[in-house]
Amino acid sequence: MADRRTALARVRGLGAAREGVGHWWSQRVSALLLIPLLLWFVARLVEHTGADHAAVTLWLGQPVTYGTLLVLLGAGFWHAALGLQVVIEDYIHGEALKLALVLLAKAACLALFVAAFVSLTVIAFAG
Repeated sequence: MADRRTALARVRGLGAAREGVGHWWSQRVSALLLIPLLLWFVARLVEHTGADHAAVTLWLGQPVTYGTLLVLLGAGFWHAALGLQVVIEDYIHGEALKLALVLLAKAACLALFVAAFVSLTVIAFAG
């Protein structure tokens, strides 16, 4: 059958779902964002090896540290949700089951992010 997409749609890679390569790019961007964030996090963990609870709590309560950790958590769970969606879409064949599992995976990633956010906030600011 002939390809009935416009030339612009073919160049953009838009298929029937109109998603194109946006999902692919989102996953690559989140992966690139995670690289420096994880390197920063590991370096700070090594730096705080042997520190007592008060010192770590003080470090976590600093605005730059707290904000950077939230970005790390957000990017990590976003990247995980995108990856799980790809796996589900590739290997699950029933449309209803596929939709249910994608929604469940996204809800789980969101719930885990919220739990991590609350935990970080309590540790950093609950004195």
